[in-house]
Amino acid sequence: MSKPTSIPLFAFLSLFVPFAMATGATTPGKPNILFILADDLGYGDLGSYSCEDIRTPNLDQLASDGVRFSDYYANGSVCTPTRAAFMTGRYQQRLGLEDAITYQEFGRGLPEGGHTIADALRTAGYVTALVGKWHLGYDRERRPLQQGFDHYFGLLGGNHHYFQHMDRIGAPDLWMGNDAIQREGYTTDLLTENAIDFLDTHHDQPFFLYLAHAAPHFPWQGPDDEGKLVEPKKQTWQQGDRKTYAAMVEHMDKSIGLALAKIDELGLRKNTLVVFSSDNGGHTHSRNAPMRDFKGTVWEGGIRVPCIVRFPEILPAGTPTTKVAITMDWTATFRRLAGLGLDLDGEDGMDIFPILTGQKPVQDRTLFWRRTNRRAQKNVELGRVVRKGNWKLIERDGAEPELFDLSIDVGETRNLIDRNPELASEMTRELDDWEHRIANSLP
Repeated sequence: MSKPTSIPLFAFLSLFVPFAMATGATTPGKPNILFILADDLGYGDLGSYSCEDIRTPNLDQLASDGVRFSDYYANGSVCTPTRAAFMTGRYQQRLGLEDAITYQEFGRGLPEGGHTIADALRTAGYVTALVGKWHLGYDRERRPLQQGFDHYFGLLGGNHHYFQHMDRIGAPDLWMGNDAIQREGYTTDLLTENAIDFLDTHHDQPFFLYLAHAAPHFPWQGPDDEGKLVEPKKQTWQQGDRKTYAAMVEHMDKSIGLALAKIDELGLRKNTLVVFSSDNGGHTHSRNAPMRDFKGTVWEGGIRVPCIVRFPEILPAGTPTTKVAITMDWTATFRRLAGLGLDLDGEDGMDIFPILTGQKPVQDRTLFWRRTNRRAQKNVELGRVVRKGNWKLIERDGAEPELFDLSIDVGETRNLIDRNPELASEMTRELDDWEHRIANSLP
């Protein structure tokens, strides 16, 4: 990756955050932030990630205009944990959200009155919006408007019927603010229309728009599948095929293209940071190649996901990077770009902009994952993981520990633990220490 000179970044920051790092004061001209999250998208399901049977021209163009990560991770292998980590900038285990919230499950989610990235950016003068999937609590105190967002339109649960807008057990799940609503249309289109309306209304002030698509999570329904039989509590909810999955991804790509075109139309491209990723690895009909396995597992196919970032004149265009990053890094990065400095509640993520721009040298990361509670979910693999530099140690329930060198074996096929017993022991100790710290920080 080529490194730009330090002048552009320092000049940029001088425009956006004078005195803000010390005072938290708002300043004019702060960068807009558009964070787009797909749901259950496979690592290899975009053209820019070598997919040949799904057309994603808009996301591929975004990659051509920005930076494409090869070693980027979701915080969890299922939905809720990753979203909780993004909202707080901390490991989801600190919140007791290691597993997904189930349908109409009250009493779990983000802490009431909790401090989120939306709260933080709002204090910095941003108007904040979530358009799309929440999956962080049904209780009123845990919903988006009570967690720092000025605007909310979308679904509270883990997934819903793309035309009838009910969840898997048949409860209506389409919301405007705190009110359940009824609206005709395909979910992907409705979210895009609302996001564009938000941009039209709030383009004259700094905005944070979190566009959390439901696609391509099941039920597998493409934009032309309104008549397809999909029933709550029935097997039809999860019946699909690669062709339908591809139609969902392609339509999501088209919709994202419309939102990006609106940013251009409003003259906001230069001043808008765009980040695209997925909440976890792909599900049944996805393609996670060259990674091993799927969503719900601790293998790379469960946690490594695509990530594309565009920030004109700040980040080099058309650049792949092998720098390791994780969802909660964006929380810290967004705070710094808004001039907020350190999170007084603590951060587990890191500001990755100085590394992407060459201001700081690349550093080895040590990252942790853990899934120890299956709850009501089936086909979920329990265990814990640490990645230290290029090494990954996996401890799965009922299996011997395994050690892989991801720099030469991204498919996790060669267990090297017998050749590196001391390294494996060291990484196990780090996992134990991490778990101890997490346990001491639980609410």
